[in-house]
Amino acid sequence: MYFNNGFVYGGESTLGTMIDSVRPLDNMIMLITFASGEERLFDASVLTGPAYAPLCEKSVFMAPEIDHGVVTWANGTIDCAPEFMFQHSYEYSHEGQYA
Repeated sequence: MYFNNGFVYGGESTLGTMIDSVRPLDNMIMLITFASGEERLFDASVLTGPAYAPLCEKSVFMAPEIDHGVVTWANGTIDCAPEFMFQHSYEYSHEGQYA
């Protein structure tokens, strides 16, 4: 149980997994900074199905926005849970090709 903004929530806090910033890179890779300060790389090609089909268009993929800690695209019609993005991402090394 945890408290946030005067509300009591059951379970574990996911506040650290909320997303502070996102930067789309080549090949559907995104550099994500989580509220915890951790930077991770997320391969958005794991987002499959009709709801995510518009992300195949470069203009859509390259225009993400953050809405209350969640990455969204296409004026909020497409989104992905930050917990999923964290679980399916990997550590970012500043020494790698995306530095």
